[in-house]
This record gives sequence, C-alpha cells and structure tokens, in this order.
Amino acid sequence: MRVFLFVLMSLFFVACSQEVKTQPKKSFTVGEEIHLKSVMGSEATLIRKEQGFVLKGNEDKIIMFDIFGTFCQPCKEEAAHLMDLQIKNADDVMLIGLDHLEEVSDAYIVDNFSGKYNAYYFITNSSQNEQIVATILDDINYKPILQIPFKVVLKNGAYQLLTDIYEKNPANNFYLGKVPIPVMQTDLDVIKKK
Repeated sequence: MRVFLFVLMSLFFVACSQEVKTQPKKSFTVGEEIHLKSVMGSEATLIRKEQGFVLKGNEDKIIMFDIFGTFCQPCKEEAAHLMDLQIKNADDVMLIGLDHLEEVSDAYIVDNFSGKYNAYYFITNSSQNEQIVATILDDINYKPILQIPFKVVLKNGAYQLLTDIYEKNPANNFYLGKVPIPVMQTDLDVIKKK
C-alpha cells in the first residue's frame, strides 16, 4: 500500500490533469490558418499541414507547443526555465504556450503566471486552444487522458521524436510532465541539425 501511495503522490508532482467534459472539436483542415494572439499582445499564424503545423512566414522555424494550465504546479516550476530555453533558441524555435483545461482571462495569466514565473514566451489563451490541442492529440494518436505539462515539437510541419525520460520509448513524440531543460535542449539540438 505504501508503494501505491508513493507512486500516486509522485505522479501528482510530475504532471497535472483534469477531466474535460466537453465534446472534442473537429481537427483543423489542411491549409487552414489559425490566427493566435498572445496574452501580451503579439500575434502569430499557424498553417495546418497534412499532419502538423508550421508558422506562416517562418515555415522553417521549429515549433514547440507547451500545453499547460496556470493551476499546474509542474507548469509553474518549469516556466522560467522554458523562458530561458526560448531565449537561447530564439533564432530557430518558437515556444507556443497553449493554456488549457481552464477558463481564465489573459490578464489573469499575465498577473498570475507570466509575471510570477517569468513566462514571457508566446502564451495564448485563445478559444481555439482546445481545437489545437485536440488536433495535436489526434495527429500523434494520443489516447490516454491528457496530463499537463504536455509538449510536442514540430519541424517543417512534422512531429519530432523526443526523449522519453519515463518509459524510454525511442519512438516517443511528446514530453509528459516536467522534463529537465537539458533533455529538451539536447533534443532541440538534434532536431536543428536535421
């Protein structure tokens, strides 16, 4: 029983989850443009590809989607480190934070997440986040209940292989839970060379 409680408690500190009681939205269609505005006012446009997304006008840039929630402790703990990762890789990578599993205002995110945890990368609180997340999960055929933080990385509209620190799956294409920044940086360095 102690082992079970330990495993259960350790999962709480690694990832957060909430049950979503909404109907999944239909995936975006190929060529569809998704206009996003960050909580700080900057804008970006995604273009739907066959099985992924690219940035309009910067199609060669690597995209890292960070699906998170402001209530999530691991999300808070890694936010400043993600900011450092974005700064270090700004020429090649765009980190897009997708606020998910909650309904809060942009001002709430700025005051209670970005400001408190130095998360000044591109965070969107768009009504389209749910559909983007559903499309990502469909693209990678992810069936379990979504836990956050959850990240995927795309290059040229294709999902990239990422280090699985928990199950050592060599064909993994997502990060689940709090992942050490050096692991992400190593993966990004490999992806940049492709």
